[in-house]
Parts: sequence; structure tokens; C-alpha cells
Amino acid sequence: MAVEQLSRLDGPRLALLDWVMPELDGPGVCREVRKLREKQERPYVFMVLLTSKESKEDIVTGLESGSDDYLTKPFNVEELKARLRTGERILHLEDRLVEAREQMRFKATHDALTSIWNRSVIMDLLGRELSRSRREANCTVVLLGDVDHFKSINDTHGHPVGDEVLREIASRLLSCIRSYDFVGRYGGEEFLLILNNCKPQFADARAEEIRKAVSSPIQTTSGSLQVTMSFGLLLSEDWGVLPVEELLHEVDAALYSAKAAGRDCVRLAKPDLSGRNISVAVRETANRAR
Repeated sequence: MAVEQLSRLDGPRLALLDWVMPELDGPGVCREVRKLREKQERPYVFMVLLTSKESKEDIVTGLESGSDDYLTKPFNVEELKARLRTGERILHLEDRLVEAREQMRFKATHDALTSIWNRSVIMDLLGRELSRSRREANCTVVLLGDVDHFKSINDTHGHPVGDEVLREIASRLLSCIRSYDFVGRYGGEEFLLILNNCKPQFADARAEEIRKAVSSPIQTTSGSLQVTMSFGLLLSEDWGVLPVEELLHEVDAALYSAKAAGRDCVRLAKPDLSGRNISVAVRETANRAR
């Protein structure tokens, strides 16, 4: 029962254990709790053994079992309180270290402005999802979006307002995808979305829903701004086994094509007759338009 309670996610963090207990003694409880907590990466539990055993061998056995402290009977109440307060300080320090670690992990994987995945993580996720979709014969939909005329927003209203726009767009993109899809900031005002296991016949409709969700006015400190995005769309099943970099090159070319078509629209990346690339003419025209 002690092992069960101390191994729960919301279980006690500070435990005073008698050495002699039925079925499993105090050191046995310590060993089991340490093993289970290590496997499940649960918060640390500070455990104090209370016993009448006084030999050095018993003390070593108790501490090696995973207990943090050892107190012999008969004990002094004030000494016990002091040892438990020491445990509280250690647990507080551990919590602060865990919090700092999680903050560092978040900063290393998320975009500082929008709090969505950063470029390196979204690229890694794309590679993994493409590999998975090939193994399972599914389709991964890739959307690369760019905010239309974003430079004019910064020039007219200032960069802080531009930052507000990017944060709101990131929030809207997140609200449009499923829990197992991904969205990240690809760079500047570009966002990369990965729609996993998406049926190809629904890809256009999904992309249009996302485009429309972004296109409604955004409230900023400079007032309401009408912002739109252009998107390149790619279906993994159309391109066979290509490196991530090449697929991103193709969806980027489709994005250029959307810009050339007047912006605020979606264009699909399709292989040409050779089965590889969008035509050079389309890419060059779109590049000039952007």
C-alpha cells in the first residue's frame, strides 16, 4: 500500500517510513518507489526511515535502499521536525530545477514570439511524419503559408503591431488543426503546417478552412487590420520518396505561385510529366510576383 501511494503522480512527496512493516519493510518500499519513479519520470519523493536499528551496517543498508535520511528510536521530536524541514527544502529546490529545465526545453523547441514550434523542430517533425506516412501508406499534407504584404504592416504600424499580428495568426493556425497535427514558424512571416494522415480528397477543403480562419480582421493596438495569407499545398503521396528539403522546395514554389495568382489563395504543388518538379516558368513568374 505504501509503494502504491508513493508512486502515484499526485502522491505524497515527503514520507516517514517505519523500517519494520508487514509484507514489505521500509528499505523494500524505498527500493520499489525509486525503481517505479525512475521508469515513469515522476516527481522526487523524500523518504526518511525510522527504526530502532542502530548499527552502521543497518544505516548503510537503509541509505543504499534509496532512503534520504535515517532516524533511530527513541527519537527527539524537534530533531524529526528539523529533518523533515530539510526534506521540504530539498523538494523545493528540486521543483525549481525541474521548472528551470522545462523552461530551457521550451525555449529550445518553441519560437520565442509565437510560442509554437520553431523551425528546427517543425522540420524534424516533418521528416518523421513523412517517413511514417510512407511506412503506413498514408498521406501527409504540407502547407506553407506566408502573410501577404507583411512588410507594409511593419512599415505602416510598426514592428510591435507586426508582432501582434504574427502571434494572432499563430493562435488561429493552432485552433484550425487537430491535436496530432503540427504548426511551426518556418521563418519571418512564414508558417509551416503538417496535417497527418489526411485524406487527399479533403486537403483542398482543409487548406481553405485554414486560409479563411486567418483572413478575418485582427484586432491590434493600432486598430483592426485586415490580414491575408497565401499558401502552398503539397500531398506527400504525389511525390514518392524525396528528401524533406526537396519537398519544401516544391511547396515553396507552390506558395510563390499563389502570390503570383493575386495572393490570399492556395496553390497545389504537382509534379510535371517527368514526375519531379514544377515548371521553371511558373517558379520564375511567382518569384517575381512575391
